Amino acid sequence: MSQSPGKLRLGALVALVVGSMIGGGIFSLPQNMAASADVGAILIGWAISAVGMLTLGFVFQTLANRKPDLDGGVYAYAKAGFGDYMGFSSAWGYWISAWLGNIGYFVLLFSTLGYFFPIFGQGNTLAAISGASVLLWAVHFLVLRGIKEAAFINLVTTVAKVVPLLLFVLIALFAFKLDIFTADIWGFKNPDLGSVLNQVRNMMLVTVWVFIGIEGASIFSARAEKRSDVGKATIIGFITVLLFLVLVNVLSLGIMTQPELAKLQNPSMAAVLEHVVGHWGAVLISVGLVISLLGALLSWVLLCAEIMFAAAKDRTMPAFLKRENANNVPANALWLTNGLVQVFLIITLFSASTYLSLIYLATSMILVPYLWSAAYALLLAVRGETYENALAERKKDLAISAVALIYAIWLIYAGGVKYLLLSALLYAPGVILFAKAKHEAGQPVFTNVEKLIFAAVVIGALIAAYGLYDGFLTL
Repeated sequence: MSQSPGKLRLGALVALVVGSMIGGGIFSLPQNMAASADVGAILIGWAISAVGMLTLGFVFQTLANRKPDLDGGVYAYAKAGFGDYMGFSSAWGYWISAWLGNIGYFVLLFSTLGYFFPIFGQGNTLAAISGASVLLWAVHFLVLRGIKEAAFINLVTTVAKVVPLLLFVLIALFAFKLDIFTADIWGFKNPDLGSVLNQVRNMMLVTVWVFIGIEGASIFSARAEKRSDVGKATIIGFITVLLFLVLVNVLSLGIMTQPELAKLQNPSMAAVLEHVVGHWGAVLISVGLVISLLGALLSWVLLCAEIMFAAAKDRTMPAFLKRENANNVPANALWLTNGLVQVFLIITLFSASTYLSLIYLATSMILVPYLWSAAYALLLAVRGETYENALAERKKDLAISAVALIYAIWLIYAGGVKYLLLSALLYAPGVILFAKAKHEAGQPVFTNVEKLIFAAVVIGALIAAYGLYDGFLTL
């Protein structure tokens, strides 16, 4: 049976899901995980993440099917269920998470180049930030001209991601040593790791970072040849990515010990493979990652602008953000996004922020959109909205959305007070754009409940600002 014009079969949908979820994070996974936990806690953490992220994936798929009119992104669910300010906050948080993730990509890219050119260090030296700034504005002006990822770039970046990963897994399987893996399963020889519960908590933000993109599966619903294929693609894509992530992480723990992995420079997968096969292994992983990151940066820079563009079109953001240039590119949103990326790149230089600290902050910002999406799915199931004469389906979705909500709350707890306060500091300034959007619509800025929520955000932001000034909080 031939594929319908413009429609995607199951295989194409799975490829899109996998491609959107596998980014730069997996290449740094061995060190990122070992910095917080040892073998036992890591296995527990992956089990929790597997269940939690799968339920979130089902939540996004359910909402895409039951609320097809809410096509403005994940923030639309928060807005529909819990009011305009929650909707705006979700859009704002998702946008900040996306461009903070771009900064993490820049740091990781130049950290990778630092393997070949020591002047770039861990991606946060003056030379690295200067190089990242030049690359940022080069991509910016390319996008302004309407340049988007071509099919060839997609193909190259997909191969660059998958081939090194497959080779790593195959080589690591033969190099795996059980005595290294079981040497200190619970991390008792390293008191700095803390209890098993603390280890599990501390690794949670990394697991969310490497799964970001699972919500993107629902974006392809309208393009699917069969709508039922989207749910299948979500599950197949999720399991595929999960297997890659767990294998890379667990096999590394059987090649080098937790303390050795924790000290590696990122991308740590390169150092692990070098430990097994020599210099060519590091070169293979590093070259693959550089190509992958360069391709990803082009699409993510545009995606950041399009998040604001989409929110402006439905009046969640001010009207100036929906203005396009002659090439149909949301220019104002692009300038705002990349201007802030440049500011934070400079902050990264002076605060010496590492890739890991940046992805922790980026991940903490996306927790609010995830939380409100799960809460909205639960709200629909509790009310029975869109579930007329479908009691069994309602019960199933009630259970799934409840687990997803508990997982989202657990993530906020696992992130800790530091990232909760830093998130508040980034959420608070958004009120300027929210107030402008409300003024343009001729509506009052806040409801009474929203005033209380915003007051809590401001208090958190003030504490965070003082913490950064006093030194008890750091980026």
